[in-house]
Amino acid sequence: MANDSLSTVDLTDSKDFAKLVRGFPVRDGEKPWTVREVRDVSDELTADIDRLTSELAAADAELSDLLRNSGDGAGDDQADSGSSALEREQELALVNSTRDMLGQTRRALARIQVGTFGTCESCGLAIGKARVQAFPRATLCVTCKQREERR
Repeated sequence: MANDSLSTVDLTDSKDFAKLVRGFPVRDGEKPWTVREVRDVSDELTADIDRLTSELAAADAELSDLLRNSGDGAGDDQADSGSSALEREQELALVNSTRDMLGQTRRALARIQVGTFGTCESCGLAIGKARVQAFPRATLCVTCKQREERR
């Protein structure tokens, strides 16, 4: 797991950022990370944070409306009450899922800033450049992820 006491690097400082990028691990046979590749991932994560923040605000508002109106069904039959309860549960699941994804995205961006991006949090080896480019929120290499899923 990343050390929270590590200092972050200003991503706008080209010299410090380039030095940080050179330290990102890669698997055997992979080319080293380039500043452009890491900036692309960082930009994608930043855009995801903006999108997820907006989605979370909308989902929170929808859930609040559903909860506020949950007591209005005095004349509702059981099917209407059940349907309303299901809708509230689905909206709550959406809110929780969006909140989790937002947290993972912020954490991935922070991993870039502290220099632990691309490092498996379990074994400390490279996650794999292709894996991280496809799924920037990855914190485990394939081997450790498979081990975790078997548990």
